[in-house]
Amino acid sequence: MRFSIASTLVVALAAQGTVASTWFGKPVYNKWHETELDRWLNDYNIKHPSPADRKDLELLIKNNWNDKIVTPYNSWDAKTLQNYLTAKGYEAKKGTQQNTQALIDAVKGYWAETEDSANQAYGSTRDWIFDGWTDSQLKAFADKHGIPVPQPRQRDSLLKTVRENYQSAANKISETTAYPGDWLYASWSDSDLKAWLDERGYPAPQPSSRDQLVASVRRNSRLASLNAQSAYAAAASSAAYAKESISDALLNAWSDSQIKEWADKNGIKVPQGSKRNELLALARKHRASLTGDNVSASASSAYGAATTKAGNQYAAATGGFAYYTDLVKAQFGMATGYEASASSLSASGSSYATSATGAVGQAASSASKSASSAASVASKSASSAASAASKSAQKGYDAATESAAKASDYMKEEL
Repeated sequence: MRFSIASTLVVALAAQGTVASTWFGKPVYNKWHETELDRWLNDYNIKHPSPADRKDLELLIKNNWNDKIVTPYNSWDAKTLQNYLTAKGYEAKKGTQQNTQALIDAVKGYWAETEDSANQAYGSTRDWIFDGWTDSQLKAFADKHGIPVPQPRQRDSLLKTVRENYQSAANKISETTAYPGDWLYASWSDSDLKAWLDERGYPAPQPSSRDQLVASVRRNSRLASLNAQSAYAAAASSAAYAKESISDALLNAWSDSQIKEWADKNGIKVPQGSKRNELLALARKHRASLTGDNVSASASSAYGAATTKAGNQYAAATGGFAYYTDLVKAQFGMATGYEASASSLSASGSSYATSATGAVGQAASSASKSASSAASVASKSASSAASAASKSAQKGYDAATESAAKASDYMKEEL
């Protein structure tokens, strides 16, 4: 019996070793077609004989893989390094803006790509290669390759459909997908290619041929996808913080009787004799009824939009290059949505409602600009609102209740 168990363990470990050797021991490009090996070397302007032995091509890629894919920032110029750091919210210390090594060291602190993650990414190119495409470009690709587009057409479903049919589309025309050829961009115009590069701050080759433009887009697609993912995560976090700040401001602005009334309307049992801190704790536990609880869904949708439209307005403001965080936040409509809510509330004319509105508006606006300052503003505004509330008459109370209800409805729609 012991021999059987030991044998089973040996076999299992051997199987794991085989998987590790295949996945981690051998780089992904070892499985590429020779045309893909040649294409990758051409894209990165690495000289090589043609025709060449497959082993020689693989060796050339191996010698350049880390510098070009895993840690490309080591060869970036000072401006590119600064742009990347700006996108991450980092400000270089005075006197170091042109110190390339200091900037490289700073980039290292933000860089998340590793040899393993790069290996996995290029093992499933379809998962990120389409991230920077517009909806119309995705639709054109689907139409060109006879891929049925789901109706109603939404970005998430469109992306999913294109990704799922990526391999079959390539197979029909005998093309590769791991490091795809020019066929992938056949439906893009030269101006589309240039716009994609300009919007992300990647310099287009000068003078440039179509082949060079395609190579540049293909070469930068992975980095663009990583930047967009990073921005999405930051924006989703800010949205969640904004939501919490708004509900805190509303709750702190309400009197004990208002919290009890809100709890009663929402079927929340309030123990007799509850003190204010207990009422607030109970209300926070059920805060979803105040602002809605669909921030995650909004963030997911916004990411789909953000990875396609690196708008010219933010590109121009930052000299190009991936100011993705502002872009994703813009997709959430944080500032405009919350300001509109504040405007709607202030129309009630009640001094109490105005104070409560100030708490909501200031907390939300600050949260959309800077998560760290939102809490402070919300707290101060809430205290002021609470003070005003205690002095208000019954008319002010009624108006505030109505205003709070409007705010809740609006936030459910916006978030």
